[in-house]
Amino acid sequence: MSRFKSIDGPVAQPPDMLDEVEQGDFRSIDPHSGVKRGLKTRHLSMMALAGIIGPGLLVGAGGALASGGPASLLIGFGVIGIIAFSIMQSLGELTTLYPSGGAFTALADRFVDKAFGVAVGWNYFIIWVAVLANEYNAVTSILVFWSEKVPVWGYFLLLWSAFLGFQLLGVESFGEAEFWLALIKLLGLVAYFLFSIIYVSGGVKGADALGARYWHDPGPFVEGFRGVATVFVFCSTFYAGVESVAVAATETKNPKVAVPLAIRQTFWRIIFIYMGSALFFGLTCPSNADGLINGSSRALKSPMTIAIQNAGFPAGVHLINAFILVTCISAINSSIYIASRTLLFMAQDGKAPKIFGTTNKKTGVPIPAVLFANACGALSLMNISTGAGNAFTYIVNLSGVSTFLVWGSISFTHIRFRQAWKAQGYHTHDLPFTSFLYPWNAYFGLAANMFLALVQGWTTLSPFEAGRFVDAYILLPLFPIIYFGYKLVFRTRFWRVEEIDLQAGRRRDLDEAKEIQNGQLDGHQSLWRRLIRNF
Repeated sequence: MSRFKSIDGPVAQPPDMLDEVEQGDFRSIDPHSGVKRGLKTRHLSMMALAGIIGPGLLVGAGGALASGGPASLLIGFGVIGIIAFSIMQSLGELTTLYPSGGAFTALADRFVDKAFGVAVGWNYFIIWVAVLANEYNAVTSILVFWSEKVPVWGYFLLLWSAFLGFQLLGVESFGEAEFWLALIKLLGLVAYFLFSIIYVSGGVKGADALGARYWHDPGPFVEGFRGVATVFVFCSTFYAGVESVAVAATETKNPKVAVPLAIRQTFWRIIFIYMGSALFFGLTCPSNADGLINGSSRALKSPMTIAIQNAGFPAGVHLINAFILVTCISAINSSIYIASRTLLFMAQDGKAPKIFGTTNKKTGVPIPAVLFANACGALSLMNISTGAGNAFTYIVNLSGVSTFLVWGSISFTHIRFRQAWKAQGYHTHDLPFTSFLYPWNAYFGLAANMFLALVQGWTTLSPFEAGRFVDAYILLPLFPIIYFGYKLVFRTRFWRVEEIDLQAGRRRDLDEAKEIQNGQLDGHQSLWRRLIRNF
């Protein structure tokens, strides 16, 4: 462990003088997983700040606004945001120390039980299959809105081939694309927020000053607490993906610098993107707007479109359609990446078929996993028979409960890690990143996610709706079924804290010498860097 505590000596040594483990640390291809360490710090930071923001936020927030009202939207985004922040603190501590191979699914193996890791991994894969299908559903409906000359399945095949080809280019191309797409999303949201401020204050010619009108009529809440509870499911889906930086850490050049920075970006993502969207959607769009439910296209169901049209710009639907299209491209790209890497790491750990555990030796791309993950996007074709709106609702409900289960598992894994860390004689100051308010935040994350997983579908009980009840809870028993099924078949053990391996999976940054020179590593930071790094 000494080489992790003190980094001055080993960094100065040339590669041929390092031991075999350290030489593996400085390879561009990860020797354990076979993926390429090609993501830069700015790639991971932008992924944490604006990655995975797709039409769910821009369009799905309209359904949440109609179901709960503007106050429910703020409460839902705020509560889930606090939970997400807690999860990211736990994940930051784990991933900064163990950035190699498998993210929290592999750590669940080591700190809890192999069967537990299997259950976490497959639930996480289900989330991203659902998200991917929803994004394909959204992008095909956008293109059909512009032109119906090509059928839905035709658009899907064209997009499916294009995204597959791009994913095969390598992780550097993915990271660069995500950086610029995320930047466009941020600029688009800033533009809408500025428009909202001008519109609400009466700065749009020919439109009345709205002020807080829609908070009075139709009112802050729709159906009281029932509406608030409904919004929680939507919000959990919007937040899904903040934890994806852990999956990308293995393919990051310098995780010791990039991961803590990305974790801290999550705070600004919650405040600016989610809370900002909730505030301005509620101010500029009435919760009883007919278009939120009965809009003929995805863009027409967006609160942004309704607000722009109410302000006197009927052609604004095309602008919002184009913006949603950009978010779809980014979200599909990210969903394929996360789903394929999750499948890759599971296959390499024996939790999925071995064929998905192989990578291209030169590019590090897991081709079989990418092919299979992208193929699962064909679930989006269910919108041909059910309609895009209904398909979105089904997918949201399926992925919502899995998100709560995975997040709760991350908190539990973090608790187990800390118990082992203490039991084996290590100290908190040995950690490169320390979770904020541990242990309170970890136990809060575990309890909150368990509670939300159990109650997220309670609105289907009164009056009882069998179809919606099954849709809301069908994945809840899947976690224990996988866990106990795998445990019984393979006779796995629940690890004692004294026997947990705390060394495997740790590695050093590729640019560590440069980081020390620039003062980027904690022990070599200037006073100014140490002051600002927590904000």
